[in-house]
Amino acid sequence: MSHLKGLKLAQAVPVRASADPVARSREKMIAALAEQKQMAEAKIARQAFTPTHIVRRKNAEGQRVDVETAKRVRQGWFTDAAGKVFFALRYAGKSIDFAKDKNAIEIGELAALPAIIDTLIEAVRAGELDVQLTAAAAERGKMLRKAQ
Repeated sequence: MSHLKGLKLAQAVPVRASADPVARSREKMIAALAEQKQMAEAKIARQAFTPTHIVRRKNAEGQRVDVETAKRVRQGWFTDAAGKVFFALRYAGKSIDFAKDKNAIEIGELAALPAIIDTLIEAVRAGELDVQLTAAAAERGKMLRKAQ
């Protein structure tokens, strides 16, 4: 016990990264928008975009190891019959309405998309989409509870 007496002992609990669900949804949306921006910039530069993430898999000996694999990311923009580019925002498996019955932003050309995504990131940081994100997350929660 003489070794422990020389140490400063305390009762401590680690702090959660984000206890506030609104802040957590903002951070998730900002990360998704940043990924969309990287994908759009790669598409404009005619380069391949293959994001990766770490997953846990069992190796031949049966031990769990971390493996880096390609991440599947859907592009958030699409082109209509007239050739105009639109950007639709999705969260919790649901399309987000920016205004009543307005679920997409008209971009025009793909080259303008990164600037539009930057504007959306600032809007999310300012909390302009908190109501829509909270509603989408709540509806997703209802769907998951119904499936159980």
